[in-house]
Amino acid sequence: MPLKDLPPETRPREKLLTRGAGALSDTELLALLLRTGIRGKGVLQMADELLHVGANTDGRPGFDGIAGLLNASAADLRHIKGLGPAKRAELLAVLELARRALAQQLRQRAAFASPGAVKDYLQLHLAARAHEVFAVLFLDVQNRLLAMEEMFRGTLTQTSVYPREVVLRALHHQCAAVVLAHNHPSGSVQPSRADEALTQTLRSALALVDVRVLDHVIVAPGLSLSMAERGLV
Repeated sequence: MPLKDLPPETRPREKLLTRGAGALSDTELLALLLRTGIRGKGVLQMADELLHVGANTDGRPGFDGIAGLLNASAADLRHIKGLGPAKRAELLAVLELARRALAQQLRQRAAFASPGAVKDYLQLHLAARAHEVFAVLFLDVQNRLLAMEEMFRGTLTQTSVYPREVVLRALHHQCAAVVLAHNHPSGSVQPSRADEALTQTLRSALALVDVRVLDHVIVAPGLSLSMAERGLV
């Protein structure tokens, strides 16, 4: 059913303005971004299909929820019927705005004054990747974010991380501390023995240039684990 044919109080835009964004479902919020559907498919139906695996009529999978969609690449979105350049750009812009908002928070105050913000930031950057990515958050003396860099990429099972490169980037940023991070595409955030060994290797290497390793965070879609909280850093 077209949005204009819905009762006014159930239309996503009116609902948002009268009851707040939290009252809308993921489908309704996405429909607001998409604005229009395509021939034979209303915007609410289109939004719902995008959020559910296997629901697209062109045979391509959906994205298994709003997080999967907003972490999709421009290339992923290009294959979706009805998503023209403008709609693809808007979806990508939403995720980038969220990343930048969290980055601003981490730059303005000590990162570990809000551990949840660090995990949320890493979720947006790493959790949806199909391959392992090893990243480093470089922090100043007050533990505020200076920069985040994706240092190494690997396969689904392992990443080759070179301590020398991490040390060089730490010196480049003149940081006082770092947070290490990587994702587990398998969906589990339990650290492996290799994760523990890598953490200790990097901790020793960075200590030589007076840089502290504050944490090593492992993320997967919807999950995160702090190795520091487990006493492993």
